[in-house]
Amino acid sequence: MLNILSVGLGGFIGAVCRYLIGLIPINETANFPIKTFAVNVIGCVVIGIVTVVAAKNTSLNSHMLLFLKVGMCGGFTTFSTFALETANLMKNGNLMISFLYVLGSVLVGVGVIFAIECFTMK
Repeated sequence: MLNILSVGLGGFIGAVCRYLIGLIPINETANFPIKTFAVNVIGCVVIGIVTVVAAKNTSLNSHMLLFLKVGMCGGFTTFSTFALETANLMKNGNLMISFLYVLGSVLVGVGVIFAIECFTMK
């Protein structure tokens, strides 16, 4: 039960932070989604730091790791988890799998949304 609460509280905080960043009045004249890009990069930095610290300090509380990695980073952006999994695949020598994972995730993810929008926006 404590695991669920750790993830839920972290997810709440991460999602609220994501929402608040979306409210920042930035003029996106170039049509580049800078706020989403920034959220994804920040999420990657945070999950990367947490992972490195956890690997070097095995006495860290498992509930804190769930709170930070799954909850906060997951609520903030799932891209951070995607990036961590891809980096781990590459680090472990699974370059082809990491390439297929990235390519497949992007193509399938964007393709599904594009298809849904195309078929429902007629």
